[in-house]
Amino acid sequence: MIMVGAMAAVLWGIGIAMGAPARARWTMVAVLLAGVMLVHLVLPDGHSLRRAMGGDARLWGLLIAFGLIVWGYRMILRRLRARVVEKEAPKASSGTFSDTELNRYARHIMLRELGGPGQKALRDAKVLVIGAGGLGAPALQYLAAAGVGTIGVIDDDVVENANLQRQVIHTDRMIGMPKVQSAAEAMKAQNPFVTVHPYQRRLDDDIAADLLADYDLILDGTDNFDTRYLVNRTAVALKKPLIAAALTQWEGQISHYDPARGTPCYACVFPNAPDPSLVPSCAEAGVIGPLPGVIGAMMAVEALKQITGAGDTLAGRMLIYDALYAQTRIIAVKPRVDCPVCAGRGLSAQG
Repeated sequence: MIMVGAMAAVLWGIGIAMGAPARARWTMVAVLLAGVMLVHLVLPDGHSLRRAMGGDARLWGLLIAFGLIVWGYRMILRRLRARVVEKEAPKASSGTFSDTELNRYARHIMLRELGGPGQKALRDAKVLVIGAGGLGAPALQYLAAAGVGTIGVIDDDVVENANLQRQVIHTDRMIGMPKVQSAAEAMKAQNPFVTVHPYQRRLDDDIAADLLADYDLILDGTDNFDTRYLVNRTAVALKKPLIAAALTQWEGQISHYDPARGTPCYACVFPNAPDPSLVPSCAEAGVIGPLPGVIGAMMAVEALKQITGAGDTLAGRMLIYDALYAQTRIIAVKPRVDCPVCAGRGLSAQG
C-alpha cells in the first residue's frame, strides 16, 4: 500500500507541476487505482506484485467504494446548496428598488447621466449576449453587476482549461461544464437581482428570429463569420440594435450597428467574410489575456449607454484598439446604398 500511495503522490505532484486542473489529477489517481484492482484480479495469490500492493483486492475495493460515497455525498450537497441559494435569492420588485439595490447601484444613481430613471431602465432592459467566451465573459459580468434586469446568453461550447487565460467568468472547477451554465452561475452569484436565461445550443436560422425578438439589445461576441452575418441579418430584420466586437492577438474592434436609426449594419462595413487563412482563430494566432476584457467591457459600456440614453454611442463609428502599441483609433462607417441586408429594407436612410 505504501508503494501505491507513493505512486499516487507522484502523479498528483506531476499534475500540479504541469498545471493540470484538480479534476484531471483525480482522474489520474482513479486510473492508478483501477490498475491496482486489475493487478489483484489478474495475478495469482501470493504474487510479489500483489503483496507489494496490499495483497488483498477487497481492501482496495473498500477504499474505492468509500471514495465514491464521499464523492457522491459532496455532489448531493453541492446540488442542494445551489437549490437553496436559488430559492433564497432576493427578488427585485417590479416597482421601487429595495434598500439593498439602492445601495448596490448607488454609484450609478449618483451619475447625472443615469440617476434613478437610468437604473430603472437597466432593470427593465432585456439584453442577449451571443457567445460566452472571451468577449461574452466580461460583457456578461458587467451587465449583471450593473443591474440589467434580464440577460440571455447562448453558446454551445463547454469550458476548457485553455479558456481560463482570458474568459474570466469561468473558473477551474467549471471545466467540462457548458459555458452558458457556468456564466449563469457566476452572474447570479455576482447579482441575484438579475434574471439569466442560458441557452445551451448554437445559434442558427431555425431559432435566430424567435430568440432575438425576445430582447431589446443584442451583443455579438462570437468568433466565426457565419454566426456574425446571421446575427446581423436577424437584428436588421427585427430592427434591433446590435453591438458587435472582434479581436485577434493584440488588437480589438467594436462598433454599434443600428440601421433602423441611420447607422450602417455589419454587412455594410464587412460585405464579405475574409479568407479564413487571413483571419486565424485565437487558438491558431494567440491572444493576449486582458484584451477580451478590455473590448468586452467596452461592449457592456455601449450597452448601458444604449439602454439609458447616456452620452454618445459608437453608432456610425468603429473603435479600433491596439494593445501592443497602446493606440486607439476611431473611424467613421457609413451605410452602403447597395447593402443587400439593410438597404433593400429602406432602413439605412432613416435618421
